[in-house]
Amino acid sequence: MRLTAPFAYLPLLILAAIASATIPSRRGPVSPQHVNLWKLEARAKALEAARTAKASSLVLQDSTNGFAHEPEPLHTPKYPEFPEQFFEQPVDHTDPSYGTFKQRYWVNTRHYVPGSGGPVIVLDGGETSGEDRLPFLDTGIVEILTNATGGVGVVLEHRYYGTSIPVPDFSTDNLRWLNNDQAAADSANFMSHVKFEGIDEDLTAPRTPWIYYGGSYAGARAAHMKILYPDLVFGAIASSGVTHAVLSNWEYYEVIREAADPACSAHLENAITTVDTLLQFPVLKDVVKALFGLHELKHDDDFVSVLEGPLGAWQSKNWDPAVGSTSFDDFCESLSKPVGAPHIGALPIGHEDRLVTLLDDQKIDFSVLNFAQWVRENAVKPCLELNTTVEECFGTYDDTQYTNTSLTQEWRLWQFQVCTEWGYFSTAPPDPNHPRIVSKLLTMDYATKLCRQAYPPGKHFTVPAQPDISVVNVLGDFAIAADRLAIIDGEVDPWRPCTPHSEYAKDRKDTMLRPFKLIPNGVHHYDEYGLRDINDEPPEIKQIHYEMIEFVREWLQDFKA
Repeated sequence: MRLTAPFAYLPLLILAAIASATIPSRRGPVSPQHVNLWKLEARAKALEAARTAKASSLVLQDSTNGFAHEPEPLHTPKYPEFPEQFFEQPVDHTDPSYGTFKQRYWVNTRHYVPGSGGPVIVLDGGETSGEDRLPFLDTGIVEILTNATGGVGVVLEHRYYGTSIPVPDFSTDNLRWLNNDQAAADSANFMSHVKFEGIDEDLTAPRTPWIYYGGSYAGARAAHMKILYPDLVFGAIASSGVTHAVLSNWEYYEVIREAADPACSAHLENAITTVDTLLQFPVLKDVVKALFGLHELKHDDDFVSVLEGPLGAWQSKNWDPAVGSTSFDDFCESLSKPVGAPHIGALPIGHEDRLVTLLDDQKIDFSVLNFAQWVRENAVKPCLELNTTVEECFGTYDDTQYTNTSLTQEWRLWQFQVCTEWGYFSTAPPDPNHPRIVSKLLTMDYATKLCRQAYPPGKHFTVPAQPDISVVNVLGDFAIAADRLAIIDGEVDPWRPCTPHSEYAKDRKDTMLRPFKLIPNGVHHYDEYGLRDINDEPPEIKQIHYEMIEFVREWLQDFKA
């Protein structure tokens, strides 16, 4: 059945359905042309579509300012021990005339000892529904640290995400309060005034030690909160914190290229070079697109953008098989599957026995055929099963696709932050001679196109020509540091180039007061996940968790109300 309104942003939703079947969620910022692969995931499925539509219908609007009030519960919670609660926040912390909204949060008091005075371990929900972070309240880092300190655990949902929605729609004007300053002010106001149900004592900051935790974008926010509100945030832990905002984020794929199995990287490099070469010749362009099942896709940059899709599965790797994905490794294995005799796969790329004829005397390596088959089966086939064309699925040049600003269009949220303050546009390496696993057609103009299409100038706000990344970097950039600010990153995290562990950053000592830790073979915020019993975790994860317990306990000894 063809998807219709309110699903006007069809390409993203189709890709989301594909992603849900082939590429698990990519937490953290992603490229705008593939925001669908991370933000929407399975929301193209009927069940999720119904849920978001119900969420939209349940939002009540104030007769005076039109802003959202507390919604009804949408479903039976997965974690009934942690019922959702709400804290009233101003829509605009600088102008109270715009009214208020309800910010959602959840509390874990399993280990709290009445009268002990904290601490409070708060996890920033970041750029997704706070419900997605509840596993960290149950068995992950919040549970680990509260168990070790006798503290209260909190997950705080970010404004505009989940049900913490302050506006009636996601138009350009109504998104103008979705920025770093307003979000940080939300957290500060919450920490200063929240009253926890069932706890008589005052656990607000600064009379109680608050430890602020975040991963990825939320990791940057954790570091920023320590800089912006040092009197309220006693300690902070930035996990995979992207404290360096940048326009072109080509290094994301460079980490993958260097960390992946060398054979896989070699196949990808060859395949992308082959595709880029063939696209230069009109007689071969349609042939190579047809090989991938995308001959009806009009624009070459849309075509190569589809080929970028499977790379996002790298970020879905995890040490815990219950939540991790093997999709990237499965994809790599499919590229290496030899055609004919098994020994062919061991031959070097370019060997004549590996080559197959594409058209006339044009020969390509068999791994390109395998790549094409993977795309046909995992991207094109799911698209066609939804009774759409490949242009409807993957084309991005029809501006009318971006006019729906209803609350169901959650993809507009992080994309707006990308376009206004954070950047991270996915492009090919700036040096044309640099090895690459994405097409040279992934230019800055293509990557930023969605910013111009999706957010026309409003009456009160206009999206800048390029994001003002200085508002992020002025807070410390690579060098961000403070006492009781921990920096924890993954060795092979594709976002490492944007963290203080970047090769562009100066190295620093790992101390108890300023922890600076790199998880061996770690990908994205690996320390955020945890098992019920730490001793059941892999050695490198168990080690980082015990080290975190140690330095948090050490910090708390220095607390004075």
